Amino acid sequence: MTAKSRQPLPTVPPPAIPDGFSLIPNQKLILLYSRLVMCRMIEERARILLKNRGLGRIPDAAPERWAAAVGVVIDLLPEDTLSTSPRDPIPQFIKGLPLQGVLAGLGGKRFPSPPAGARLRLALAAAQAHEEASNKNIATVWQGRANSSQASWHQSLRLAGERRLPIVFVSFSSRSGQLETRGQRPGKKEIALEARPFGFPAITVDGSDVVAVYRVASESIAHARRGNGPTLIQCVPWPSSGPSGAGHQDPILFMENYLRAKGLFTHELREEVANRFDRELDSAIPAA
Repeated sequence: MTAKSRQPLPTVPPPAIPDGFSLIPNQKLILLYSRLVMCRMIEERARILLKNRGLGRIPDAAPERWAAAVGVVIDLLPEDTLSTSPRDPIPQFIKGLPLQGVLAGLGGKRFPSPPAGARLRLALAAAQAHEEASNKNIATVWQGRANSSQASWHQSLRLAGERRLPIVFVSFSSRSGQLETRGQRPGKKEIALEARPFGFPAITVDGSDVVAVYRVASESIAHARRGNGPTLIQCVPWPSSGPSGAGHQDPILFMENYLRAKGLFTHELREEVANRFDRELDSAIPAA
């Protein structure tokens, strides 16, 4: 199975509430939602398989990573470079990695992760090659929770800024630190702190909101393709605004509420996405 076989669901009625600044087509919104559901189903199925085979937990699985994977990767071209850990194959799945490879990668033991510094160097080299070829392609590279060397990460940011490379950096935080305890969202002071010394923009975005991530990623990718250099996207799971104020938003429920406000969400839609992908998983598991 390739990315080409995972086609968007049929078009749906126009939204009841138009977007404020950049209209995302309804079909794209449904596609974003369907990919989020697929991410959850992959990890749920992989968790069961690993437990049954005594292989432990999924190494880098977390709901806060789904919106980032979907929002950043969904519009990448086949020729673009995507650098992630083999133990975090969800972004590769969004780009087209067959399910067999995804399920095998989530096992972790069969695909040991190379050092973060090596992956960063490869991503920089790919971005440099894209720039020299003037092919308008870009590279993206992902920093894990705490397993990336900060020295290597900062060195890569510095080099990318100096050379104005066509690369998008994506970093994750599974906790929003003091912001979480205060129940606040990052303000302007928090938005561009990490990349400011390196001469290019950094944007902090709610890692639970796939639409917000998609908007930021679209601008960042276009920025790189135009030859304007790198961007850092910092995905932070902002605290829930629910009555208790505890915990983080579930990215799928967050998106369902967004679609519901636009008149796009139905339970039939959820069932159609789940049932269709469940059959794909059933077919992929024996090979994985």
